[in-house]
Amino acid sequence: MNVIIHDLNNEQFELLFPELNNNSHIIFDNGTIKSCIGCFGCWIKTPGKCVIKDGYDNIGELFSKADKVIVISKCFYGGFSPFVKNVLDRSIAYMLPFFRTVNKETHHKQRYDKSFKYCVHFYGENITEPEKETACSLVKANSINFCSEYVVSFSSSVNELVGEVDLI
Repeated sequence: MNVIIHDLNNEQFELLFPELNNNSHIIFDNGTIKSCIGCFGCWIKTPGKCVIKDGYDNIGELFSKADKVIVISKCFYGGFSPFVKNVLDRSIAYMLPFFRTVNKETHHKQRYDKSFKYCVHFYGENITEPEKETACSLVKANSINFCSEYVVSFSSSVNELVGEVDLI
């Protein structure tokens, strides 16, 4: 299964994915997502599932079933758009509350045996080289927490992503 997280409008999404199979779960902004409150309920009270019931409470479980997690986000100063960042913050349920050291950095331990490929596509006009470096570092750190291989790309517009986003 593919999980596609995006901040696109309907027209942009249809442009990138004119024909989607049933093997994809789409996460988009329907206006109901709440911010992670840092309660760690997804680790303690309801392991693997967020305690905030807003329709985005099962992201950890979705990631555990994914072969590929595809993120399409406008680049904001080397980071994700607010909506995409919120989704990724809420994905903390995918990991355990315990830590491990990787290359002298502290990261979460894996909750699930299965891992996925993490594909991040940033778009936006005039993304600077420092912003690209920051974004690449962020995606790399995410991938270590997710215990995943990753790829990251940059485009100046959503139109440039047509044919670049691979579902296989």
